Amino acid sequence: IEESLQMAERVKEEMQELKASNEKLLAEAHAERDKLLKEARETKDAIIQEAKDAAGKEAEKMIHAAKEAIENEKMAAITDLKNEVGKLSIEIAEKLLQSELEDKKKQNALVEKLLEEVKINP
Repeated sequence: IEESLQMAERVKEEMQELKASNEKLLAEAHAERDKLLKEARETKDAIIQEAKDAAGKEAEKMIHAAKEAIENEKMAAITDLKNEVGKLSIEIAEKLLQSELEDKKKQNALVEKLLEEVKINP
């Protein structure tokens, strides 16, 4: 009986040691899980921030490219407009000269006036 009591006591102690060991392992497992979850959250946040930064830079590039394209189109439109105004001015001048020079007297008067101006401005 004494042996059985001692054996029961040893088994009880071993069970307590196993229980303590299991609790320690469980606590370590929880700590490791918490550590892994924290690292995973930090990694996720870093990836999201990196994606946001990249998207922001890409958006800036697209805006810059759009502004350049708009400026180029604007300059092309201004150039076209200037060319058109120049053409219209020449056409108007041609029509005015044709109208003025239809009459022989007007032609002679214009030629004499131009000759006078050339003589005055050597």
